[in-house]
Amino acid sequence: MALVEKQRNGRIKPPFPRWVNTTITTLASVSVTMLGLLFVTFIIGRVMPIDPVLAVVGERASQETYDAAYEAMGLDKPLLVQFGYYIWDVLHGDFGESLLTARPVSEDIARVFPATFELATLGTLIGIFAGVPLGVMAAVHRGSWIDQIARVVALVGYSMPVFWMGLMGLLVFYGVLGWVAGPGRISIFYDGMVPTVTGMMLVDAAIDGNWTVFRDAFSHIILPASILGYYSLAYISRMTRSFMLEQLSAEYIVTARVKGMSERAVIWQHAFRNIRVQLITVFALSYANLLEGSVLTEIIFSWPGIGSYITTALLSADMNAVLGGTVVVGLVFILLNIFCDLLYKVLDPRAR
Repeated sequence: MALVEKQRNGRIKPPFPRWVNTTITTLASVSVTMLGLLFVTFIIGRVMPIDPVLAVVGERASQETYDAAYEAMGLDKPLLVQFGYYIWDVLHGDFGESLLTARPVSEDIARVFPATFELATLGTLIGIFAGVPLGVMAAVHRGSWIDQIARVVALVGYSMPVFWMGLMGLLVFYGVLGWVAGPGRISIFYDGMVPTVTGMMLVDAAIDGNWTVFRDAFSHIILPASILGYYSLAYISRMTRSFMLEQLSAEYIVTARVKGMSERAVIWQHAFRNIRVQLITVFALSYANLLEGSVLTEIIFSWPGIGSYITTALLSADMNAVLGGTVVVGLVFILLNIFCDLLYKVLDPRAR
């Protein structure tokens, strides 16, 4: 059977539908990327100046105990074989056991990741809904006081250290004004009052219909989320302004204005419509950075997320937890890239 057949118009018909080829290409790309991530984490686990056997058996263990643990952990086998075992374990969700919690790392990550996901999601939404209009208005009123304020807001967002912003936020809004709750995800009084469904406190409280717990959880999350959202706003507004300035100087915008189209329609239906695909990349990068880089915010606000979990594990030489968390964060980046590709095809017919 021929691999291809000719259509009547003379063009070559591919042997498979385009979506099949796209799916195969995407899966191959994800597999190669994931394999590279696993290889890097595997090498890191082997070159770190930490003896994994001593971390398990302790420094006072006998040589016989050490040798038995060494063989049980598969460290006596060639590196290629060890890497194969490592891939097999990760594919089955087995990252080993945490030395700090004495529980499987996968269970720890399933417990702490929803907290970071909830915090980063709310922070990104704040950055998007505040940063995009600010960037658009700055571009439309280029050189005006609105543009100057937007640029100052972005500059401050890039310049201020996150730990300083967190401490000042706690001092002003919690310590002095009392507008928000203190560190942690929820008050001790409400801990355990709603069943865990998603691991995200706001969502679980809404599902349970317990709006008292919802308000308390919102009071705890709004300050750290606003601080992360401010840093996201600084990046999103600056990129939105840059993209809009490029579009507003294009010939089709001049043509639309000459035709008598309203300024609102020119800005939002023409110029902004053409930067949506570019903004998707900006949103994804901002979201990924908040998922990965919210360590200081989580530490300052005692937020039990994956950032503080990896940091604590690294300081305690708990390499299973460190590598497991690193793999999960890398997987999130990969999934975000796939999601962005799908949105590209939805918003831009040229990408289909």
